[in-house]
Amino acid sequence: MVRMLELKAEKREVFGKKLAKTRKIGKMPIVAYGPKEKTGSFFVDLKEFKKVFGKAGESSIISLKTTDDHKDVLIHEVNYHPVSNEPIHADLYVIEKGKALKIKVPLEFIGQSQAIKELGGILVKVLHELEIEALPKDLPQHLTVDISTLSTLESQVLVKEIKLPSGVKAVNKPEEVVASIDTVKEEVVEEAPVDLTA
Repeated sequence: MVRMLELKAEKREVFGKKLAKTRKIGKMPIVAYGPKEKTGSFFVDLKEFKKVFGKAGESSIISLKTTDDHKDVLIHEVNYHPVSNEPIHADLYVIEKGKALKIKVPLEFIGQSQAIKELGGILVKVLHELEIEALPKDLPQHLTVDISTLSTLESQVLVKEIKLPSGVKAVNKPEEVVASIDTVKEEVVEEAPVDLTA
């Protein structure tokens, strides 16, 4: 059993321009909401958030612990500072226990392709993430795509060929292309016609 990531939060009473002071001391504002959840405003420790976000991404459940409650959430959207690129705000989606979620999960490409190694082909990643449906407890952090099946320049990996964990269903069409092989086309350099009258 994988231990769920935790993030501690404190109730937020500061909004708007007053947030500048709290950001300076390393606190980041967040909003938590869900279909059966009243929207709540909180602060989290910025360093802690970055650490948890780095491990969880947008497809792992996090336990958001407040002083009087805890909620299972997904990091839905993160806003960044335009200059420093530091996270400055996040929206967290409170999930309903026992209800299936539709979510996009990143794809990780593994293995060696004969078409690349021996035929000089180039891997074209058509999809970088796959939309899936699963109960919160079954959500994978990523899915692997084995490219060792790409043995010819015409080979493709389709959605239906991705091995899905138990309880996980792909939302994308089964015949949708995930990865394929392309070839480098040499540029034909046209020589300028020689002027024989010169």
